[in-house]
Amino acid sequence: MILNIFRNAKAIIKGGKEYPKITGTVYFKESNDGVIITAKIDNLPQSTNKSKGRFFGFHIHDGNSCTGNISDEFSNTKGHYNPTNSPHPFHAGDLPPLIENNGYAYMTVLLNKFKIRDILGKSIVIHDMPDDFTTQPSGNSGKKIACGIIK
Repeated sequence: MILNIFRNAKAIIKGGKEYPKITGTVYFKESNDGVIITAKIDNLPQSTNKSKGRFFGFHIHDGNSCTGNISDEFSNTKGHYNPTNSPHPFHAGDLPPLIENNGYAYMTVLLNKFKIRDILGKSIVIHDMPDDFTTQPSGNSGKKIACGIIK
């Protein structure tokens, strides 16, 4: 029997210059049915309508750095993780949106699109707009506002 030494991973999320107070952790746990992803994010920009939370695009990206340039401070995250060259929203890195609730988001999802060893070192990104699950190549989810590296 070969033991899988990459059974757990996490990414520490930090906001960019526009939203520096965004913080959080995304946990990855391998199970027999896939990878359980749990995101706990604080200080997201809040909806002006208190009865509705804002939706945020949420993706695993191919890049291994949360750095960038003046026009895109997270440009080195590159595009969505997509080892099979699938159209959006079928990239391995396409995740369900985060839904803000008084500045906080909590989500758990089970996906069988990758193993933890496949995503180690990759970036996970929060976008300022919801993913429309249609527009190519990335769902028109707006600019990147927070990022973390999966370790």
